[in-house]
Amino acid sequence: MIFGRVKPLDAILATAQKKSLHRSLGALQLTLFGIGCIIGTGIFVLTAAGAQKAGPGLMLAFIIAGAVCIVAALCYAEIAAMLPVAGSAYTYTYSVMGELLAWTVGWALVLEYAIAASAVSVGWSGYFSGTILQEFLGITLPPWLSAGPLALGGAPGGLINLPALIIALLVTWLLMIGTSESARVNAVLVAIKITALTAFMVLTLPKVETANFNPFLPAGLFGGFGSGVGAVGAAATIFFAYVGFDAVSTAAEETKNPQRNVPIGLIGSLGICTIFYILVAAGAIGTIGGQPIMGPGGVPFPAGSEELARQCAMPAHAQALVCSNEALAHVLRNIGFGAVGNALGIAAFLALPSVILILLFGQTRIFFVMSRDGLLPEGLSKVHPKWRTPYVVTALTGVVVALAAAFLPVGALADIANAGTLYAFMMVAIAVMLLRRRDPSRERKFRVPALWLVGPLTIIGCVFLFLNLPRDAMLVLPVWTGIGLIVYYGYSYRNSHLGRGLVEVHEPELHDLEPEIPGVGETR
Repeated sequence: MIFGRVKPLDAILATAQKKSLHRSLGALQLTLFGIGCIIGTGIFVLTAAGAQKAGPGLMLAFIIAGAVCIVAALCYAEIAAMLPVAGSAYTYTYSVMGELLAWTVGWALVLEYAIAASAVSVGWSGYFSGTILQEFLGITLPPWLSAGPLALGGAPGGLINLPALIIALLVTWLLMIGTSESARVNAVLVAIKITALTAFMVLTLPKVETANFNPFLPAGLFGGFGSGVGAVGAAATIFFAYVGFDAVSTAAEETKNPQRNVPIGLIGSLGICTIFYILVAAGAIGTIGGQPIMGPGGVPFPAGSEELARQCAMPAHAQALVCSNEALAHVLRNIGFGAVGNALGIAAFLALPSVILILLFGQTRIFFVMSRDGLLPEGLSKVHPKWRTPYVVTALTGVVVALAAAFLPVGALADIANAGTLYAFMMVAIAVMLLRRRDPSRERKFRVPALWLVGPLTIIGCVFLFLNLPRDAMLVLPVWTGIGLIVYYGYSYRNSHLGRGLVEVHEPELHDLEPEIPGVGETR
């Protein structure tokens, strides 16, 4: 029976020890990894889109999405501490519900990370071409170098988005040379963005006017099934911004003392970022207003649509928050802090590479473990003898993401990425509940409090947000899963190590195959 292909927990741990990644990350680095992904994506990319969907209700949307993430993070913390190996939701599903469902989860995560990394690369390109080159250096990049031929809304005659291609390849190179080296760079970028956002809150919150929050829910709490608008629809979109805590769990195999540090990294990064989200949204909307531009029937125009672009071109809406491509800098310029606004734009330019780094990090680790299990060609899981990183899969992933960012439409893809994310989070909650019942005596360094409540709330919350995505986004997941099943039955099913009986046993002599290299990948 294919659903009987469940990989024992001890076998997963033994396999990880035999071909393992170097443990170099601590709790602080894991927390910074999560903050690096969460804050960069949500605040700098999705603020205007979220306001167009929900208006001032964007603050409530952050709370709704954060609440679902909190219960999901608790489930992640328990199982990640028990299974401190790479692979995240894929590995957890493999150990509890079997190979087929694990494959669908891993396949969904591949889609999620690839779309997100490509989209953020294009977002960085916009800041680079506009804020840095044009505003500060007075250089206008030729249209054929700043937009791909298939980019939505790209300039006529576009050939390639060269800045997006370059930043994706640079981040890929950084990940290849070492995990801790990447973490050090990420720590600097996180410090820059936290400083910028703190300055934003200090300058905007004292100028908040309560009248700007009325009406608070102009599009209602629920926009309707498949509409993607309203506070809940906005929550389904900005859920994309919380994927950072999932990336933290993919780093479990490279973490020192994972039983302690993984839960700290997961919950710590999520809590810090949720507070930032709510306060920054309050400052932005409370100072210049954040009402959506309504279309026929009192329904907001879709974010990123041609109809909204035409409305934003009109003088009456030119200064609207929902029409800005750099929302936070736009707010500061409108309340008299133009110099600080430009500095914040630079901070966003510096911060977005850390988002790309975390997304690429998460995807390469998913690929690494699926290859190590035989579900993908084993050559992908090779660990570099010096850098101690999965360099083959990192290089391949980076090239694909870079090419997608250079040539393909990656505009309003957060909803598509969310479909796979919500599915993975739901499966983790199910795995934790099943594992509690099947293996109650196994040591758990972290236990989910009131799992009987937290587990079902996670499942209900994920399904609820999924059903509030736009219809097109909901359809992507089953289509992508269908493609994945073709790959699975065409290659993975017969090459699976578990299916072929190649299951490691937990023995003391199973350690790293590579010799320890002093100074490489270590954090001091």
